[in-house]
Amino acid sequence: MSHMPAGTLVFDGDCAFCTRSADVARRLLPADVEVVPWQWTDLAAAGVTAERARSEVLWISGDGAVAGGAPAVALALRAAGAPWSLAGLLLSVPPLRWVAPQLYRLVAANRHRLPGGTAACRMPPRDAA
Repeated sequence: MSHMPAGTLVFDGDCAFCTRSADVARRLLPADVEVVPWQWTDLAAAGVTAERARSEVLWISGDGAVAGGAPAVALALRAAGAPWSLAGLLLSVPPLRWVAPQLYRLVAANRHRLPGGTAACRMPPRDAA
């Protein structure tokens, strides 16, 4: 039987900014947390679509619960331990919990413009439907 991670941080492996951020996460997170590109993840087993994985970072907890975007960042920070866990806790409570999703969407929408970002980091266009 394979080892079950304490959590899994799933990022966009085609995005240089996301990959650099994941490299930082690997250094901060405990060894029993996996950090993997969504392209190498069994998304169906996690109940996640590729569209969702392309549009936001995901945190899959050890029990299989999935969080995306700002809540995923907060959970990853909490898993990283002190001092990062304090930042994760702060992102999880009002008023930061109310503001964090908008800030996350702003960063995600502009990740191709951020340090390390490339044209490949541009978010896919949303369908008009």
